[in-house]
Amino acid sequence: MRVEEKKIKVKRVSSMKKSAVGIITFHCCDNYGAMLQAYGLKMYLRRQGIWADLVPYEPFFMVGRNWLIPYAPVGSVYESLKYSCWGLWSHLKMGRDFIRMKTNMKCFREKYLVERKRRKLRRPGRMSKLEYQYYIVGSDQIWNPDITFGLRKAYFGGFKNSHKKKVIAYAASLGGSSLSPKYENDFSKLLSYIDGISVREREASVYVERCCGKKPAVVLDPVFLLSKESWSGLEVFPESVNYILVYQTEENEEMMAYVRTLSEETGLQVIELRCSYRSGEKAFSVDYTAGPAEFLGYIHNAEYIITNSFHAVAFSIIYEKRFAAFLHSNRGTRIRNILELCDLSDRLYQAGAPLEIDRDIMWKNVKKNLKAEIKYAEDFLRKNLDGMKGRYGT
Repeated sequence: MRVEEKKIKVKRVSSMKKSAVGIITFHCCDNYGAMLQAYGLKMYLRRQGIWADLVPYEPFFMVGRNWLIPYAPVGSVYESLKYSCWGLWSHLKMGRDFIRMKTNMKCFREKYLVERKRRKLRRPGRMSKLEYQYYIVGSDQIWNPDITFGLRKAYFGGFKNSHKKKVIAYAASLGGSSLSPKYENDFSKLLSYIDGISVREREASVYVERCCGKKPAVVLDPVFLLSKESWSGLEVFPESVNYILVYQTEENEEMMAYVRTLSEETGLQVIELRCSYRSGEKAFSVDYTAGPAEFLGYIHNAEYIITNSFHAVAFSIIYEKRFAAFLHSNRGTRIRNILELCDLSDRLYQAGAPLEIDRDIMWKNVKKNLKAEIKYAEDFLRKNLDGMKGRYGT
C-alpha cells in the first residue's frame, strides 16, 4: 500500500469489491492537468471512506498521441501522417529529454493513478467485466469531440455491464459553451446514460440542460478538493530558485513580451515548461522533462507564474503565488470563471491595461470564496454517492 493511502487508513474489503467507484477520465494522457485532476478526485473520495479506482480505460486514440511516433485519427490518412511526422520531428528535437519526460509521466501514473500490473482496457467492450457499481465520468474535457475524435460512449458510461447501477458526471467539460450542431443529437442521447450531471464551465450548463432536460450542477475542478498540504506531498522540487515560471498551452506572443519585461524589471531568470519542441526565447531556460510531480515543484518554488493554462492558474491559487493569467484563444472560459469566483480578475491580462502582479492578494477572502464552492462540490458527490460511504473504511 502506498504512503498516501496509509495516511488515510483506508483498507479494501474484498467481500465489498462490487461496491467500489470506478473513475473514467483522461489519466492516460501525458498532460499535467489531466493527471493531477484524476489524482485529486480519486484521493478525495478515498479520504471520505469510499474506495475509488481509476478505470484503466486507455484507448489508442488517447495514448497514441504520447508515442515517439504519435498516432491520432485526426482526419484523412494524409492528415494523420502529417500529424505523426510533426510529432516525431518534435520528439527527436527534444532528444533524451523526451525519454526523461516520458519516464516522469509514467512514474507518476504508476505510483499514484493506475498500477502497472493492471490490464489496460483499449475498447469499451472490455468494460463489461468490471465489478464497479458506481461510475464517475470526468472531470476534464471528456465531452470535447475535438479531443476524443468524436463523442465516445465510454465517457458517458454508455457501455453494457451487469454490475453498473449509477453513472455520475463530475465537472465534465465540452471544451467550450456548446458543441457543433452536428453532435447535438448524439450528445442528447448519450446524456441519457448519466444519472447525476455536473459540468465544469458555467457557460456550458445552459446547453447541457437544453440537451438533456436536467439542470446540471456547476462544480470546481477536483484539484481544489485537496489541500495545499496534500499536494505538497507529491512534489519534486527543481534545483533552480528565484525564477519566473512560464507554462503555455498555446503560443502567446503578448504573454512572452510580458515575461521579458517582468524578467528585466525583477532581474529573475525565466524557466519555461514545455511538453513538445518549439523554438523560443534564447534567454529562457527550458525544461522538457517535467512530469506532474515536477510541475507541482516548479509551481511551489516559483517567485512568479505566468501562464494560459487553467491548472497552472489553479495551483497558483492553491499555493498562494504571485501570478498573471492569459486566456487561451478558444478555451479561456474556465480561467475567467475561476478568477471571477476567487475575486482575482485583476490577475487576468487585458491588452492595454496595466497588470500589477505585485499587488497583494487577500488570500483569506480567496479561501472563503473557494470554501463555499468546495462544499457545493462535496455535497454533489455526497448526494450522488449516497450509500457508498462506509463500504470501505477504517
